[in-house]
Formats: sequence, structure tokens, C-alpha cells
Amino acid sequence: MPYKYAQKKGYKVPKQSHKLTNWPEYNRFLCMRGRITFWLSEEAIANWYEVDQVNDGTGAARVYTDFAIVVCHEIRQVYRLPLRQAQGFIDSIFEIMGLELTCPSYSQLSKRLAELNIEAPRYYVHRDRMDDEIRAIAIDSTGLKRFGRGEWHQEKYELSSKASWRKLHLGANDEYYYEACVLTDRFCSDDQVVDELLEQIKEPVDHFTGDGAYDKTPVYEAMRAHSPQADIVIPPSAVAVLNEKASPLRNRNIAEIKAHGRMQWQKIRHYGRRNTSELNVLRYKRILGDSMHARELGRQKTEAMIGCGVINKMTSIGMPKSYRCA
Repeated sequence: MPYKYAQKKGYKVPKQSHKLTNWPEYNRFLCMRGRITFWLSEEAIANWYEVDQVNDGTGAARVYTDFAIVVCHEIRQVYRLPLRQAQGFIDSIFEIMGLELTCPSYSQLSKRLAELNIEAPRYYVHRDRMDDEIRAIAIDSTGLKRFGRGEWHQEKYELSSKASWRKLHLGANDEYYYEACVLTDRFCSDDQVVDELLEQIKEPVDHFTGDGAYDKTPVYEAMRAHSPQADIVIPPSAVAVLNEKASPLRNRNIAEIKAHGRMQWQKIRHYGRRNTSELNVLRYKRILGDSMHARELGRQKTEAMIGCGVINKMTSIGMPKSYRCA
């Protein structure tokens, strides 16, 4: 559970232990994520270059389609390659495959990144659901470094960080797919981007969860406007009181916590679903790294959107099935 029972000498809670029921399959899925296996359909090959090049007088006509740019950036992010190395890597793959295709130059990959206009991090295939569980969305945020030395260098020489960060806001469903992604500067608070996240989620939602940073009236209003029947589970602060002007769901949460206690309220309202967003934050940093590659905010936003789409593809390959044993 996101909140733990207090124990003597602090909040030291033993680490939970889980066992996998599909370890052989999941082990194979993890290996498949790193395979260098490329296959291009006839449609993909035909869609690599622009068929009708338009000269509008603003510069050279586009040679490569948006599809080609996205594919190249997906490969670059998976293997964490700088743009020049990504260009050489993709060109060598085409040579091995015997295809008469070339990778866009590193300068084209950089300039076109901000023009892709990707609306939401899709690119996934829904697996068959085992039962009719509540369709839940959990939202959270994390920091991605723009530039600055690593922690080891700072600690060794006792230097200040002097690092600059971007803030990545994510919305994940209960199947561990990214449904929404917004990148902002580090001064943007979590509740300010809820509207942008919800705009990317096209289907109605039954269950919203978020941490205490989202305990604001505009957040409740935005979620109710998106999905009027949704249950909104956001923990109010310890000093929160009932308020006529607040959302009825917030007052309900406050009343239930006072009546049953915070831990029991979490179980009743399935607040543990928020762990989905916590895990997806960790997955982004572990798989794609905790630093941005692009240097300008517009390109960084598209980079984050493509990165979430890449992880969605990996998720569609397979995920672990586990149960808690301790």
C-alpha cells in the first residue's frame, strides 16, 4: 500500500515478497525486448519516403515521412544512441537487410522531432482481460535531467549539482500502459497539467488515483468533467476538513478516513492502484534512462511521448504475473 502502518522507531516496513507464476514466459519476454530483429512490411517500405514532395518556397522538400522519423527515434531511444550513432546504426541495418533505404541525417532527425505532433503515447495492443476489473488511471510525475554531472561526481568532489530538470507527468492504466504523457519545466506543479493529461485519454474511466499533490478542487472538477461516473481517490491532507465548496468526493474521502482510518480507507477505495503509476515511472527511467537527449523543450516533449510509446510496445510483448507471498 502507498501508506504504511507506523512501526517502532519510524516507518520501517519489511519489503514485500512476490512470486511469479509465469517466470519462463516473462523471462523470454525480457529477452525479446533486446533482440535486434528488424522486419519491414511492404507498406512500411513504401511509406519511408515522401511520394508527393511539395516545394512551397520555404526550403527543400521533405524526403522522409513522419513515419520514418518516428521509427528512427524509437530505435535511438531503445538503444540509447546519440543521433549520429543512430544514423550509422540504422544505415548498417538497411545494408544488412539489402534494402535501398537510408536513414535521415542526424540534423533532420533533430529538426523534425518537434514537428511530429504526436497526440498521445499509443502504439500498443490490448491483451485479453482475465476479468472485468475497473478500468483505472493512476497519475504521477518524476524528473528527467537535461544536463549536469552525475551523482557520483558531485559526491566525490563535494560539488553542487548545477543540474537542470524537466518534469514528466504520466497517466497509466491498470494494465501498465501509458495513456497520457506531458513534459513541462520543473516549476510546473502536478495539478496544473491534469487537463492536458485527460485530453489524451479518449475513453471514460471508472477509477482515478493520484497522490496528495492532486488534492485540489480544479483536479476533481476536471476528472468529473472527463468521466462523471468515475471514483476519484486522492488522499486529503491530515488537517483537511469538510467544506461545502469542495467536491463531494473529496468530502466523502475525508469523512471515510475519519470514520475508518487512512489504511482502511485505502483498502475500501482501492488506493493501491496508484502503484501502477509509481511502477511506470520506474520503468521509464530503467529502460530509457533518467536524462533527456534533445535540448529544446518542444523536441523533448515529443521525445518523451515516443519513449512512452516504445515502452507500451514492450508491455504488449508480455508482463509478469505475480502474487504476494509475504
